[in-house]
Amino acid sequence: MDSVIAMRSFIRVVETGSFSAVAVELNTNQATISKRIASLENKLGTKLLVRGSRKHTLTEAGKAYFERVSNIVMEIDEAEAEARSLTATPKGHLRITVPTMFGSMYVAPVISEFLSLYPEIGLDMKFDENMVDLVREGIDVAIRLGDLQDSSLVAKNLGYDELIVVASPKYLSKYSIPSRLEDLKTHNCLIYSLSPKRGTVWVFGTQSNTTKVEVTGNFQCDNGMGLMEMLLADAGIALMPKWMVHQEIEAGRLLHILNDHYKRYPISAVFPKNRYIPLKVRSFLDFMAKVIRTDPVLSKV
Repeated sequence: MDSVIAMRSFIRVVETGSFSAVAVELNTNQATISKRIASLENKLGTKLLVRGSRKHTLTEAGKAYFERVSNIVMEIDEAEAEARSLTATPKGHLRITVPTMFGSMYVAPVISEFLSLYPEIGLDMKFDENMVDLVREGIDVAIRLGDLQDSSLVAKNLGYDELIVVASPKYLSKYSIPSRLEDLKTHNCLIYSLSPKRGTVWVFGTQSNTTKVEVTGNFQCDNGMGLMEMLLADAGIALMPKWMVHQEIEAGRLLHILNDHYKRYPISAVFPKNRYIPLKVRSFLDFMAKVIRTDPVLSKV
């Protein structure tokens, strides 16, 4: 059995905690993955994993071996990437995760173009509003919106957008147009529940200079489309990404209010930290950076 293949299987079992998940990921079956780990243990003459019904625990030898083989496999990947870089075309299976609405509006529509440019890449796209564990899920790249928290991931800035305050003309004619941020406290504010503090504190400005206002309302949800439907139903005021509402503003179905107050935030691609970036990942990052840089809405921010 190829030792490097067995090493890769062992690394992913440790990272995911699951033989079955690795089997699916590597397009094989659980018995094959188990056999690969067993072959390593037989070759080394020691147990690497204590198998459990729900959790697998590394032995002391397994911990040391995992650290060493992780670096070895990384070195192999880096050497192969360098050797191919001058002549190779991007290829392989690329797994990405994107926020649901942004992915639907900005990523999915250009994927066919990306795959036409790089026909030897196969792409698997996951729509998810939550911060998934990229290593555990085997994700190559995640598109994330907003200020990033410190992490072990590498981030590449793709562009910027703004959160702006909007409401429908009918709602505003009924309840008045806010002229100050403090006026929001008297309005029904529609809440995006995945924002920090469950969306009840709206933040404006930059990371170094912010203004905050506490808001309340009778509706909250974890998806921008839900907020959009409520806005168009004249149900309240919301803090929304400009990219999501600009068409509704141009059509007059929504109004941009409190124009001097907005939150500028980055659009980023994040990926696991390695000493090299696979060619398939670099190609996707460059492609999406160009898409965002030339977009008529985002390029104006």
